[in-house]
Amino acid sequence: MLSNLDRAFLDAALALAERGRFSTTPNPRVGALIVKDGRVVGRGFHLRAGEPHAEAHALAEAGARARGATCYVSLEPCAHHGRTPPCADALIAEGIAQVVGAHRDPNPLVAGQGYERLRAAGVAVTAEDLAAAREINVGFFSRLERGRPWVRLKVATSLDGRTAMATGESRWITGEAARDDVQYWRATSCAILTGVGTVLADDPALTVRADRFAVAGVLRQPLRVIVDSQLRTPPDAKVLSMHGALVATTPRGDDEWIARRRALESAGIEILSLSEDAAGARVPLAPLLAALGQRGINELLVEAGPTLVGALLELDLWDELVVYIAPKLLGSRARPFAELPLAHLADARAGRLVEQTRIGDDLRIRIVRA
Repeated sequence: MLSNLDRAFLDAALALAERGRFSTTPNPRVGALIVKDGRVVGRGFHLRAGEPHAEAHALAEAGARARGATCYVSLEPCAHHGRTPPCADALIAEGIAQVVGAHRDPNPLVAGQGYERLRAAGVAVTAEDLAAAREINVGFFSRLERGRPWVRLKVATSLDGRTAMATGESRWITGEAARDDVQYWRATSCAILTGVGTVLADDPALTVRADRFAVAGVLRQPLRVIVDSQLRTPPDAKVLSMHGALVATTPRGDDEWIARRRALESAGIEILSLSEDAAGARVPLAPLLAALGQRGINELLVEAGPTLVGALLELDLWDELVVYIAPKLLGSRARPFAELPLAHLADARAGRLVEQTRIGDDLRIRIVRA
């Protein structure tokens, strides 16, 4: 059982892990502390894939003081050779006497093996599964356990649940503060998903523009993914203007589709062809999410219109809603934020309210799928 002091040190390790929130993808966010005689002698956090892990940084800072000390780490130390050597071996080599972990690693290459390797070497291990440790890597756990990213739907809506007027006019429903707040969700995401309808109507860039999310001088841009069964995305669309875009489509043989594909590929855009879904002529969303999971996408932000948002809700391919609500009414003719033709109350998509925060004149609520 963890003591209050143990929990305090694990909380500190989790706070260190937060420092990699915008940069570690596809790796998990991990923080580590080396503690000796009740004092922190080493701190570390993982910054980017291919670079040293949190434990390595903490051991380097601790130096000789690591011998006989305790390592508090927010995720089980790795036990396999990837782009860096196993952290479990490094802890053993430096003479760490005890490891306290906040959560088991879901990666099948680790999954308890890190703890077992430590125990076999005589290191005392306390293994916990804390909710906070899972939450900080919710997308990593989703990808490793379910084979798909954590799907977060972002919507800006009026009080009556409308996202655009009947004409399509939508700029702006929410205020500047709310729009700026969206930058956080983009920066924390591995990829952003939208539909071709949104691209044609609004021509968004869907990039991170706020320098406050740069890590060590680098502003990481998420992969932009466009769902477009007929390849109507213009090669000069803003969403394609920066390196790192993918158009998901369904294979067709007509001359117009082939010409559009060639135009996009000539512009350097990657095309992902997936067999159409059971409804026909639509990009299959479950296989698309699985394909993104295989690419190492942990957290997927959806910024799309009512068709794509509604399809994800209808298929239960969502995990979280981030809704910005403006104190205004757009009326019954305005467009809803999701095309979701439910007939009975029992069919309602339900969630659990986990946050409500005022952002400027608007309200941001977060709902996690029940």
